[in-house]
Amino acid sequence: MKWDLGRRGGVEDRRGLSGGAIAGGGGIGVIVIALIGYFLGVDPQQLTQIVNQAQGPAQQQAGVEGTPTDEEGAFADVVHTSANDVWAQIFQQTGRTYRPSTVVLYTEGTSTGCGYGQAAMGPFYCPADERVYLDLNFFQTLDTQMGAGGDFAKAYVIGHEVGHHVQNVLGLSQRVQNAQGRLSEAEGNKLSVKLELQADCYAGIWARQSNDQLNWLESGDLDEALRAASAVGDDTLQKRSTGSVVPDSFTHGSSAERMQWFKTGYNSGDPDACDTFG
Repeated sequence: MKWDLGRRGGVEDRRGLSGGAIAGGGGIGVIVIALIGYFLGVDPQQLTQIVNQAQGPAQQQAGVEGTPTDEEGAFADVVHTSANDVWAQIFQQTGRTYRPSTVVLYTEGTSTGCGYGQAAMGPFYCPADERVYLDLNFFQTLDTQMGAGGDFAKAYVIGHEVGHHVQNVLGLSQRVQNAQGRLSEAEGNKLSVKLELQADCYAGIWARQSNDQLNWLESGDLDEALRAASAVGDDTLQKRSTGSVVPDSFTHGSSAERMQWFKTGYNSGDPDACDTFG
């Protein structure tokens, strides 16, 4: 991926700030909760609430606004900016107004509008403050432990999280949350899967349209994204962590579904093709 062709938009950089990962007496138990939840595919918003309750209130952290000078920070900046640019253009074409998301780079743990965030949860989006949270060490885990390395694997993850921001701006996330309050856990999980698969489809749309604009994809890049989508499928994560697969507990979709919907978005380039609820 020739990511240096993209423009920089700036990030909120909290790396190097104290995350208070063991504050409030949560200790190793909190980290274990986060790790178990992450590998079982639990919604990061629910995990932040669990961690926040275990640790008590965390002080708000103020990051440094600007353009990172290190390569990993610059990469996250470029990809996130590209995703915002693509979605701003799509919204404009349909007469809507797009509110850009903000990307926050942090280490180990940080406060968020959704509660306390832990790196063990993986990258996540908080609708309350419209921020994508990234501990860049996750990408090393994605590569070495989950077999999904490469620049475009990392780009897919960021594109997926911005996809959740798009859902939030459109009001889809709130509608799903409202509906889940009236449903059983199993039925609510099915709606979570549809929301996640739509975010995968939106990531595919970003990949297609950003490449149409910048021609920055190289041979093998799409395969990297598909390997990443497969690596974070519920069935793959559950089998890795427990040795068994429980479809009723899926919250993000199977590996096959996640790859399928990313390809649907990429091949169509059209948000209307991403109606996972239809």
